[in-house]
Amino acid sequence: MAWSFPIARIFGTELRVHITFFLLLAWIGLAYYQQGGMDAAISGILFILALFVCVVAHEFGHAFAARRYGIRTPDVTLLPIGGMARLERMPEKPSEEIVVALAGPAVNIVIALALFLFLNARFDLASLSALEDPRGEFLVRLASVNIFLVIFNMIPAFPMDGGRVLRALLATAYPRSKATRIAARIGQGLAFAFGFLGLLGNPLLIFIAIFVYIAATAEAQQTELQEVSRNINVRDAMITRFETLPEQATLGDVADALLRTTQAEFPMVSRDGRLLGFVTRNALIAALRDSGVHAPASATIHADIPRTHPGARLDRALKALLESGAPAIAVVDVDDRLIGYVTPENIGELVMIEASSGRG
Repeated sequence: MAWSFPIARIFGTELRVHITFFLLLAWIGLAYYQQGGMDAAISGILFILALFVCVVAHEFGHAFAARRYGIRTPDVTLLPIGGMARLERMPEKPSEEIVVALAGPAVNIVIALALFLFLNARFDLASLSALEDPRGEFLVRLASVNIFLVIFNMIPAFPMDGGRVLRALLATAYPRSKATRIAARIGQGLAFAFGFLGLLGNPLLIFIAIFVYIAATAEAQQTELQEVSRNINVRDAMITRFETLPEQATLGDVADALLRTTQAEFPMVSRDGRLLGFVTRNALIAALRDSGVHAPASATIHADIPRTHPGARLDRALKALLESGAPAIAVVDVDDRLIGYVTPENIGELVMIEASSGRG
């Protein structure tokens, strides 16, 4: 995720922090300082850090449950509104998706029970209402906030945990794409409700509303893309008219090609037509700023490009493309020579055409 950076690697999963998380810490510190001075500010920041340790545990609950089904979690990112575990794919079996979705809240329940049973914390309406009071007992507030996390995450606002459970239950009666659309619409409706409540006095709800709405829309589009692409071959989606770069190309050559074509990525090939990698528009702009037009373009290529064949199913190519994080997937012939390539953008365009025409 843009504007995030890694801070640790836990069981093969990279833990990242979004830069805006530090804005939250600053905001909390200032708000608590105004309530009770420096001691309150330090206590407030420590509480938020403890809360986000629980959030990290929640996200790794999802990750460990997904690992049970052979699904990796490349990274977990901490955001001001919580955490986000990026699974390489979601389980397609409803029962598996329910297990993965519930694993996160289950971790918070375990944390809360441990605080209740072993540390003499308690949970009641008074402690829940005192979450923002820096004078409240630290462990009581931490136990209460874990219960709050369970309740909040189980709201059926897709793609939150409760929304994923809802989608999985709907998928037992409807095709997965339709179940996703229904759950996404419910999530978008609840996002509007969050936004309205946020306008009444809680700005954080506005950010949550924006996140839920955008994430629900993106998830629905991604699921529809995967469903439609199952009935399409790579040859139907691949780009066949494109300009390539020779090994000796400079950044200036790439810049010229960028201006005279509509391509956003350029395959660099050897003399015998074999792919060496891709130079993307973003990589070009960054390299031009640092190295100038005479620098070799080969220094900026993305070399780890997945390969496929024209007759392969598009959904499998899409899966390889998403898992690799590459700008494109190369389509090669039997001699491993480049004959075309597929990008997420042109897959999306094809899927929109197929869905609109009723052929998907």
